[in-house]
Amino acid sequence: MTISHILGFPRVGAKRELKFAQERYWRKEIAEQDLQDLAKALREKNWKHQAAANVDYVAVGDFTFYDHILDLQVATGAIPARFGFDSQNLTLDQYFQLARGNKEQFAIEMTKWFDTNYHYLVPEFQKNTQFKANPAHYVNQIREAKALGLNVKPVIVGPLTFLWLGKEKGEAFNRFELLNRLVPVYTEILNALVAEGAEWIQIDEPALALDLPSEWVEAYKAVYAELAKVNAKLLLATYFGSVAEHAELLKGLPVDGLHLDLIRAPEQLSAFEDYSKVLSAGVIEGRNIWRANLNSVLDRLDPLKAKLGERLWIAPSCSLLHTPFDLEVEVQLKAKNPALYSWLAFTLQKVEELNVLKQALTNGRDAVKAALADSQAAADARANSKEIHRLEVAERLANLPADADKRQSPFAERIAKQNAWLNLPLLPTTNIGSFPQTTEIRHARASFKKGDLSLEDYETAMKKEIEYVVRRQEALDLDVLVHGEAERNDMVEYFGELLDGFAFTKFGWVQSYGSRCVKPPVIYGDVVRPEPMTVRWSQYAQSLTQKVMKGMLTGPVTILQWSFVRNDIPRSTVCKQIGVALSDEVLDLEKAGIKVIQIDEPAIREGLPLKRADWDAYLQWAGEAFRLSYMGVADDTQIHTHMCYSEFNDILPAIAGLDADVITIETSRSDMELLTAFGDFKYPNDIGPGVYDIHSPRVPTEEEIERLLRKALNVVPKERLWVNPDCGLKTRGWPETIAQLEVMMKVTKKLRAELA
Repeated sequence: MTISHILGFPRVGAKRELKFAQERYWRKEIAEQDLQDLAKALREKNWKHQAAANVDYVAVGDFTFYDHILDLQVATGAIPARFGFDSQNLTLDQYFQLARGNKEQFAIEMTKWFDTNYHYLVPEFQKNTQFKANPAHYVNQIREAKALGLNVKPVIVGPLTFLWLGKEKGEAFNRFELLNRLVPVYTEILNALVAEGAEWIQIDEPALALDLPSEWVEAYKAVYAELAKVNAKLLLATYFGSVAEHAELLKGLPVDGLHLDLIRAPEQLSAFEDYSKVLSAGVIEGRNIWRANLNSVLDRLDPLKAKLGERLWIAPSCSLLHTPFDLEVEVQLKAKNPALYSWLAFTLQKVEELNVLKQALTNGRDAVKAALADSQAAADARANSKEIHRLEVAERLANLPADADKRQSPFAERIAKQNAWLNLPLLPTTNIGSFPQTTEIRHARASFKKGDLSLEDYETAMKKEIEYVVRRQEALDLDVLVHGEAERNDMVEYFGELLDGFAFTKFGWVQSYGSRCVKPPVIYGDVVRPEPMTVRWSQYAQSLTQKVMKGMLTGPVTILQWSFVRNDIPRSTVCKQIGVALSDEVLDLEKAGIKVIQIDEPAIREGLPLKRADWDAYLQWAGEAFRLSYMGVADDTQIHTHMCYSEFNDILPAIAGLDADVITIETSRSDMELLTAFGDFKYPNDIGPGVYDIHSPRVPTEEEIERLLRKALNVVPKERLWVNPDCGLKTRGWPETIAQLEVMMKVTKKLRAELA
């Protein structure tokens, strides 16, 4: 018999039930017990789905109210001391305050989970951090699952990955020094899981796929020698990349099994062919939605089964939290594009694919002949489809001039021309793009999609919202305005709906962070822009004001990263296709008189390969794709870009190489820490560091914003410094938005007077 298991499951529910319940709880519309009851019901559904697919061990401990790394901070007593909370007796309200901030404290910093679009809350470690075990999160979920008669496998991120993902705060020290304090607390947590009857415990160490310092790698021996004393079997799970360079280390660790991601790094299997314990093969794609060719997967698994026998386990490559819940509810997609529908698999379908593989390995392929034939037919149909390749797209890319991605003049010459007509004050202010997506906006969009609202009435409603945004910005006296993006459902989905080569789901939601979910487009074919996408909205907004209106686009790398991308051609090719398509939009905006254009690239850092050896190739094609998106613009057209919630210190030359005239970055949660790197690097172009956190409902004080701006002025020359929020304001309400921007403007004008 072959064991199958799941590394993790989506948390928010098939219909985003958790999201809506959380937000109702935050608005005080439901009681805590109501939220707890719904969460328990969702966990039970998740486990029953896994059990129905014949999974041997259901994943427990992976469910979270906000973030699994925040849960681990609570479990180890490592919550930030600045909140003054007791991790042993943390209330649910306090838990959410850690994630969202409160009147006294800004929220825990948030950044990308490796190279995915999921965000985790960054642990804050201090030299005197004292860890203390609180395993209740994991223990309670074990009890719930066992009460249903299920075999459980608790899931917890390992100590070295946990430490690596954190940051040092306060007095200078190396967080690696905390390891000896942390491991005994992990031992205490694991023992609590054993006491609840856990036979196997999955410990995730995805940091092994990174280029770790040698002392961190060497520490795995001592750490797991200690953890192995726990009376349970440990499955060390790696994913997102190859760990082949650590093969000898991993084969020697006193754990009972090892999980390998054979989707992202199939080549690493050869380094573990002589592994003598349980080998979990991650053979179902956990991060994309393309259906597996099960015959091809079995061709790889059969030799492993012959060699390993009962020691072979099978699983998805990583947690399935990165994939939507259920394809079967996508009836509109099935009716509109049945071929594409047949090529896809969401979470429930992936679990069933795992079940087919398990039956084939256990009982032979004839036992699942029909399922294998169906899988093969879908794979063959996709490979031979005539609909996904467009000759004109390939020809346009092949025939681009050698310098197509270069501006006509260097920045020093361009900025002089831009300043001449912009005539902005010192410390110019702007917003990143979106303004609150109100209930009225969402209702109008939903009514229009249902056919209850005519196109004319929908556009009238959107124009009314745009005018409101413009008037509010004028009243605030912002310098460069935006139209607020009322007509946009999502910064990627909106553009995907207007580009050929994209398809859309109705319920394909995945968690980005907390209650924030996104519905990524599906890039299945060559990308073309059939007609202008944003021009008339920007033109209308500009017609309402004498101030400068900024055009807003999402960049090619972000569209790529935040979509489910076709896997039949290189990602670099797809990205360049998007960049070229966007360039048509940029030039049309320019012709329409919109000569400040922001091309957002918040995802450029998250696309960076986990191994440094692969960075240069990625940064080369990602940078080229971005520059292609504005190819051909005049010198006096000002190109902005925006980046957020990522670390850029180690790729600043590539960021500078994007050659945007103005870059705006998220810096408030990190207390302007990121900006210091831009200063040390002597970043050559204009910079707008975010001066307050838009993900928190709190209104910053004047003192907070002034302190951040003064820190920025110590790094960036006043002539090149812009002032703006951290990110777009889509998720905020109008009262707090106005209050936040009023504080920002008041402080900016104070400093202008001082600097003049």
